[in-house]
Amino acid sequence: MSASVLVLYAHPRPETSRVNQAMAEAVRDLGNVEVRDLYALYPDFDVDVAAEQKVLAAADLLVFHHPLQWYAGPPLLKEWIDRVLERGWAYGDGGTALRGKRVLSAVSTGGKEAAYQHDGFHHYTVPDFLRPYERTATLCGMKFLEPFVFHGSYTASESEIHAHAESYRTHLAALQERLSKGEA
Repeated sequence: MSASVLVLYAHPRPETSRVNQAMAEAVRDLGNVEVRDLYALYPDFDVDVAAEQKVLAAADLLVFHHPLQWYAGPPLLKEWIDRVLERGWAYGDGGTALRGKRVLSAVSTGGKEAAYQHDGFHHYTVPDFLRPYERTATLCGMKFLEPFVFHGSYTASESEIHAHAESYRTHLAALQERLSKGEA
């Protein structure tokens, strides 16, 4: 059986997203993958902690799937992390529920890759902006994987978006396979 993947899809305005919508659709029918659209589930930001902890505990791989907006993830994703990853459950004394799991950030940027370099417009790389997610994973005993990034969503062609969505699907399937074999 393939490893279980939980994709937390967090886009505050999914109707405006060509890239993130295509990515989410590309993996919805993969076996043993659950895509949870946080903004559809919790439009009022009232996260069901028990339900989210249940699905997260069952997953081998957690994917934070979102656009990078103002150098961070969307506010509902932050709320989900703040509420679901409770002390005593996810970290701290007795907090071992997530140990050994893997975490992947699948993000999109509006700007081109060159802008996300130390000598580029933003002065930092995408992994630099994802450091809070990496530290969160480490605190919870999880391994943070190399991010899966799509740059230039504002100007991307439909064929570039389609190719990236298919690449995302292939990447998640390969991670599932590696996790099932104990290799990731």
